[in-house]
Amino acid sequence: MAEDFLDYDRLVEDAMRSVVRHALTEVAEKGLPGNHHFYITFLTRHPAAAVPPRLASQYPETMTIVLQHQYYGLEVHSTHFEVTLSFNRVQERLHIPWEAVTVFHDPSVDFGLRFSRQGVEPVLPAAEGEAAEGAAEPAAGAEGDEGGGGNVVSLDRFRKK
Repeated sequence: MAEDFLDYDRLVEDAMRSVVRHALTEVAEKGLPGNHHFYITFLTRHPAAAVPPRLASQYPETMTIVLQHQYYGLEVHSTHFEVTLSFNRVQERLHIPWEAVTVFHDPSVDFGLRFSRQGVEPVLPAAEGEAAEGAAEPAAGAEGDEGGGGNVVSLDRFRKK
């Protein structure tokens, strides 16, 4: 078998991350259309992530945020995005590098992407207290689908074993 000098896995994953970046860019510019809302799971210990210490201690590995009704100052950059959310009625600014994102899910259209290049296989939010929604208490899940399988695309299905 030939060696993959082009690293197609990385190229595909970068392309999938650009889908998330473009979706958040549109939301930052125009707001969330219709019933769209996003669950975004990310690695809190990623070296480029900036998570307030109290949240990092509460979520030492991964955290899932929900962008739905109330979030503030969403800024999208080439290497990361930033957003202010409310946790227990305290507003906190998060700096999340694209490489730290492990799951992106929009239950309104049953669309999701799972990134596994980091070797982490998180699940979509389903348990109480896992997700924190913008300007709300840590959510007991969000309205609608609680993260069924849906159309989540995982690169593992295409990887050679």
